Amino acid sequence: MTRPSTESLTDYEVVLAVCGGIAAYKAAALASALVQSGCGVTVCMTANAQRFVGPVTFRALTGRAVFTDAWETTGNADIHHLTLTERADLLIVAPATANILGKLAHGIADELVSALLLGSDCPILMAPAMNTRMWNHPATQRNLAFLRDEAKVHFVGPDEGWLACRTVGSGRMSEPDAIYAAAAQLLKARPPRRRTAARPDGDRTP
Repeated sequence: MTRPSTESLTDYEVVLAVCGGIAAYKAAALASALVQSGCGVTVCMTANAQRFVGPVTFRALTGRAVFTDAWETTGNADIHHLTLTERADLLIVAPATANILGKLAHGIADELVSALLLGSDCPILMAPAMNTRMWNHPATQRNLAFLRDEAKVHFVGPDEGWLACRTVGSGRMSEPDAIYAAAAQLLKARPPRRRTAARPDGDRTP
C-alpha cells in the first residue's frame, strides 16, 4: 500500500473496527497507513476477526490497546462502546461483513463492534466484503440502502475481482489505498476532535 507523501492526518482520531472475513488482513495495512499519516488509531475486533488476524498485530501497528470484548476493562470505568467514538473523528469498518451490515440496519448490538456502531458519535465509513451471492442478496441490498440513505453511513466498495471462494465477482473489499482515500476525505471535512478531547486508553504517546 502507498499513500501520498504530503498527506497529513495529524490530530485526527480513528476507530477501526475489524470484522470476521479473510479481508481482515488488509485492515492491518490500512491501520499502518493511517498511523504513518499522523492519525491516532484505535482498533476494535469481533471474535471472528481474531480468527484471521491477531490483536497483537494491531497493537504493534498502532501502539495502542486493542479492544475485543464489550466487558473488558482497562483500569477505568469507561463504557468503551460509547466513549471510543466520542473521542473519534471517524469510525471505519473494514471488512464490513453481511452480518455487521444486518446488525446495524436492524439495531442489534450483541457484542463490542455492533454496540460501537449503534452508539457511534462520529461518522461511519464501511468497506463491505463478502461472497457475490451474499452481496447481491435482497436482504443485504435492503440493509445497504437503509444504512446509506437513512442512517447516513458512508461506503467504499466493494470491488469486483477474485474472491476467497475462488470465484470472480463483486464483493471484494476495496484495497487499503481506496479506503484510506475515502477516510482522509471524510476526516478533512471538519477539524479534528483530538485537539480538545482526551486520548483513548492504551495510547502510549505523551
